Amino acid sequence: MKITALAGGVGGAKLAHGLAHVLPPEDLTIIVNTGDDFEHLGLSICPDLDTVCYTLAGLANSETGWGRAGETWNTIANIERLGGPAWFRLGDQDIATHLERTRRLKEGQSLSSITREFCQAWGIQPTVLPMTDAPVRTMVNTNEGELAFQEYFVHRRCEPIVKGFRFDGVTEAKPAPGVREALDTADAVIFCPSNPWVSIDPILSVVKKITKPVIAVSPIIGGKAVKGPAAKMYTELGIEPSALAVAKHYRTTLAGFVLDTTDRESEAQIIALSIKTQVTDTLMNHLTERVRLANDVLHFIGSL
Repeated sequence: MKITALAGGVGGAKLAHGLAHVLPPEDLTIIVNTGDDFEHLGLSICPDLDTVCYTLAGLANSETGWGRAGETWNTIANIERLGGPAWFRLGDQDIATHLERTRRLKEGQSLSSITREFCQAWGIQPTVLPMTDAPVRTMVNTNEGELAFQEYFVHRRCEPIVKGFRFDGVTEAKPAPGVREALDTADAVIFCPSNPWVSIDPILSVVKKITKPVIAVSPIIGGKAVKGPAAKMYTELGIEPSALAVAKHYRTTLAGFVLDTTDRESEAQIIALSIKTQVTDTLMNHLTERVRLANDVLHFIGSL
């Protein structure tokens, strides 16, 4: 079974990791959101792409879900001492990734080709693709005006009230090489449990159309996001955060929806949307849980 997964940061990386332990490498492609990318300290930083790659490579910090394991912080500590911006915490090993990516981009290499070579260096076997090689930037419309995503998410700690989103540059952006082929040749497409508004929607805004069966895994469990501001965003947009809200968000696209056992009471309402459902444990704190959920999702796909 050939699977193409769409992923944002931590939640997406965890399910991608589980899928990578179940599927042959040639049968798994992961398309990653790059709307969170930004330039900081003169470096080109790709937070979601790096989180997915570090996780697949076994290099991720298991406590935070982002950044590198065994990280040190000498560079950012000295930047802060000198009065520089230290609100985006870059570890020393992580900075090496951004330095080399920035160098290659300035040479004219594409983000997709750089990602491919980084994956080879880290021993990652499934195909990992950025959604586009073009700059697409998620902008958050808030009660304090429009903010770049990392300004809202990290610097302002999600405090401003969200009113909407805009994906700057999306009109001109084309899918990165391999993205369209991965979507068109897959047996099914999985929306990983990532933020629908700012992780999956940017990818969909670039790829435009998916013709294969789509299965989404809810990032909302018991009305709360496992990580990140998804539930807060739903509330501020006037929508009660729930698995049902996520299913409605994707309703025109989905063949199937996976929700946590905590949200079993929502299953009938989701089925009423003409979406088939699977109820299972979706929390992925450990590798065994990631592999179990990956198997559950694949078995669900096989039953559709």
